[in-house]
Order: sequence, then C-alpha cells, then structure tokens
Amino acid sequence: MGEEVEQQEFTRADRTRHREKVRRNLDVFARMLREAAFDTDDPMTGLEVELNLVDEAGDPALRNAEVLEQIADADFQTELAQFNVEINVPPVHLHDDGLTRIEEILREDLNDAEERSAAIGAHLVMIGILPTLADGHLGRDAISANPRYALLSDQILAARGEDIEIRIEGAEQLRTTADSIVPEAACTSTQFHVQTSPDQFAAYWNASQAIAAAQLAVGANAPYLLGKELWRETRIPLFEQATDTRGEELKAQGVRPRVWFGERWITSVFDCFEENVRYFPALLPITDDEDPLAVLESGGTPALSELRLHNGTVYRWNRPVYDVTDAGPHLRVENRLLAAGPTVLDTVANAAFYFGLVRSVAESERPLWSQMSFSAAEENFHVAAQQGIDAQIYWPGVGQVRATELVLRRLLPMAHEGLERWGVAAEVRDRLLGVIEQRCLFGTNGAEWFVGRVRARSGEDRWDALRATLLEYRERMHSNEPVHAWD
Repeated sequence: MGEEVEQQEFTRADRTRHREKVRRNLDVFARMLREAAFDTDDPMTGLEVELNLVDEAGDPALRNAEVLEQIADADFQTELAQFNVEINVPPVHLHDDGLTRIEEILREDLNDAEERSAAIGAHLVMIGILPTLADGHLGRDAISANPRYALLSDQILAARGEDIEIRIEGAEQLRTTADSIVPEAACTSTQFHVQTSPDQFAAYWNASQAIAAAQLAVGANAPYLLGKELWRETRIPLFEQATDTRGEELKAQGVRPRVWFGERWITSVFDCFEENVRYFPALLPITDDEDPLAVLESGGTPALSELRLHNGTVYRWNRPVYDVTDAGPHLRVENRLLAAGPTVLDTVANAAFYFGLVRSVAESERPLWSQMSFSAAEENFHVAAQQGIDAQIYWPGVGQVRATELVLRRLLPMAHEGLERWGVAAEVRDRLLGVIEQRCLFGTNGAEWFVGRVRARSGEDRWDALRATLLEYRERMHSNEPVHAWD
C-alpha cells in the first residue's frame, strides 16, 4: 500500500502547508512533462502479488510479521492486515523473455516462501478474498504493525465521521459495519505495471479502462465474503466501500469516492494527477523539505514526494504512477483490478493478456475510446465484476456480447498482436494466451470453480464447505495446473 510513514497527528497548519506543497509539486510536474527527459527508451513491465495467509485448517493466520521473518526475503513485504503479505517481482523487458522470467521468479519465490512459512504453520494462498474470513478477523487489532496502516485507517474514519458500512447484493446479500479499514485488507490483488512515455500515457490509461471489463470477466477470483456468495469479483464493491470517506450526505451531493474508476477519458497523464489533487483532500498530509523547482532547475530530478503520497491514497483501478530510478523519472500505468491466482500460471496468463491487449488497443489507428462512452466502460466494469465469466458487456461495433465470445473472437487476436509488438516469442504467446482461451471455452475461472465446489457441498455447513474447498484450492494451486483443467 505504499511507502512507510510514522504514526503522528496532523494540525490544520500541517494540512495547509501540505496542500500548498502538493500544488507546487503539481506545477513542477507539469513543467517536467514539457521539458524533462523521461526514461522511455526501452519500457519495462512489472508485477506485484498480494497473498493471504491461512493456518492448517484453512482459517486466516494473522501472522505476517512471523512469516516475513521466516521468509527473510526483501521482495516480500507487509500489507494492511496481519493475514496479508505482498511479493514484488523485479521489472522486466518483455522482449527479453520477460513473461517466462516472471513466471519462473514468482514460482520459485512462492515455493521457497511456502516451505519456510509452513514450518511455523502458516500457508500462502493466491485468491482475491479469503473465503474463510469471518467478522472476528476484521477488527482493528488485525492491522499490521507498520504505522502507516493504522494512521491511514484513522484518517479515513475521521474524514467519514462514522463507521464504514458494507452493503453488497449478489447471489446472496451482505450488510455489515466496520470501525476500521481492515475490510479493505480482505481485497488482495495482482498489480501489473507498464511503463510509458508522457505522450503515450493517455492512450495506455484509456486502453486499460476500456479493457478492464474483459480482464475481470475472465480473471474473476473472489466470490465469497464473510460466508456469503456475492459477486464473482467481490473485491470491487468491497474495496469501493471499505475505504469510502463519504457519509450518505456527501454521496447524495455527488462527492467523488476515493476508490474510483474515473469519469472521463483523459488526454494527458497530468489529467489524472490534477484530478486527484483537485477532488480529494489529503489523508496523510506529510511534508518534506525538498524544493522541487530548485531541484529541477539545478538539473536534478525532484521526488515530488507529497504528490506521490497523495496519489497513493486515491485508489483508481488503473492508477497513474510517477517514479524516480537511477535512470531518471518515469511514468507507468498500474493495472490493479484483478485478484491473484488461482495458480502462478493463471496469474502470468492474466499478465500476458493485459500486456498484449493494452498495447494493441493503445496503439490502434482508431482509438477504441473514441467509439464508446466512458460511462459504458464503467458499466461494463461493474457488470463483469458481478457476473464474471458469464458477463454480457457492450463493445463498439458489436453491441451487447458475452465476454467470453468477445475475448475469443476479437480480443485474443489483438493480445497476440500486442505481445508480438513487445517482442514476445510465439510459443510463449500461444502457451499463456491459450490459458485464457481455454477458460473461455470451458466457462471456468477461479470464481466459477470455487462456487461450483462449494455448491457441490450444499449439504454441509457453509463454513465447513468453505474451509474444505479452500484447502482443496490451496493443494491444486501448487500443482500449477491452470484452473480450467482442475475438473
């Protein structure tokens, strides 16, 4: 969830100073977009995976500090709740056999981490929401030790002024309240990063928004929350509600939520950052001593730390990222709408589908986003999250179409073309996109498999059925056989 910060209290003066600094950051960023040399010669891609921890019975294991000590690998980090950890896969060039390297690194790291964590009775699971989470796991005492998380929870609750209410209607209904943002920790994701030049950023972001529904339909993997069967990708409504700083009155006034699909196609990366500053007050108004203009005019690269921290507390499903490395400043789109799993192969297949399709759509002669309204893309997104592999979505030139048919007939050929432009070998393209193809042909993704297995245990207590299915899921996860082949 971003960089570490110290626990602290903020005064009105802190907030005023921070607002002024963020706006100065934004002015300098605008100048950099006009003048600075961003690192764009050979774009890289990256991957982060958030994982859940369970005990031998399949119940949540609130032991991430012990697990990380046992794993002893800097690529693994804490996440919001004690039943979460995150792994960062080093960035790669896709033309250098990058997808294969991602798969090998992720598989090797997870095998090693599982072996080490199992020694203390904790196991790693790649799934969007742990089906065995119960109300007792979502209290404030489940927050990880990093002070950032408790501070962020306090600031969101203070801005809201009341407990967070979760209401989700799907196959079943859920209504509950929370006195912290720990329910957000139930949402674990895979984050795909694609580096772009400033002049290409808008196309890649718009393309990512346009294809989000297709990604969700074929990759849904979070059908249960607190014992209820809800949406096929329940992470979407849960995350939108669990970090909502608005009470009912602000919602009625049309105040924008911090978990946000957006409201329009953009023309520049500046649009996203400027909207974040204009619409959303700072949750963590921490100000450093850097003078970004002085750094820029002296030939350096400003960190723009206030702008970056603020950007990290506006949770767009496709997030704009400004970062600085030894090679200089760069921009990237962070695609963060999918759950991980069910297997490493499924996860990397999702990555291949995204990286290929987003490049094909972004670089097409006639932009897809010129052919459909933004509201249609947003509606597609939520329909796909609710219905998963069975979703019917709108597509330009086709109208309403089943997502699997759209993927098979149109989007997979485009993804192949995009991966070819990235320099991905034909055999790698065929193997990974073949996983997506087979999911569509079988009508099976992680969510569909899990629901089917739980329903097959309909004579059992629901929690017993969820535990038994999760243990079966975890076993099959380690086989690395893609989910469409499990049955």
